[in-house]
Amino acid sequence: MGYRVKEIVYTLQGEGANSGKAVVLCRFEGCNLNCSFCDTDYHGIDGHGGGEFASADELAEAVSERWKGQNDQPRVLCTGGEPLLQLDEQLTQAFHRKGFEILLETNGTIELPGGIDWVCVSPKEGREPVVKKGNELKLAFPQGNPDPGRYLSLDYEHFYLQPISGIDLKSNTRLAVEYCLDNPRWALSLQIHKYIGIP
Repeated sequence: MGYRVKEIVYTLQGEGANSGKAVVLCRFEGCNLNCSFCDTDYHGIDGHGGGEFASADELAEAVSERWKGQNDQPRVLCTGGEPLLQLDEQLTQAFHRKGFEILLETNGTIELPGGIDWVCVSPKEGREPVVKKGNELKLAFPQGNPDPGRYLSLDYEHFYLQPISGIDLKSNTRLAVEYCLDNPRWALSLQIHKYIGIP
């Protein structure tokens, strides 16, 4: 099986619990949802470092070539679109053979393959996540869905609200701040990559 990748970029993780850490961002092409508020271009394989990779080892090698860190644990951030349309255990094993810690950002609608080291689920309105356990749940807010508190029964270490960007970013941020203040199990996640102008 081949892998279609929009882009492979060495950058800083821009949001959530790993915000600010160096990662190789591997953005897979395609998604199984069509969210009206999506702010990511995951169509095509024409981004920086993107392309079609014939094997897991070939993609893992391309990711490894992008890592520039010196003595730290290398990290790959698998994202999309929806990375689990393509990310499989062959690829997680190939990343591990290269020494990578694997961070995943998913909408949680597809079961996980083995070998993921850090699981971040970002549930979307109208789609109940099938991934009910992980490291962080990061909810784009507000989506017009019921109270975010309904997700607190899931087995996650961290719960984040992330204001939806766009023309309503200022009001969405205010709403997220107010909700976090009233519901302290939730923390605010900001997309720092957008503030500092990196991928």
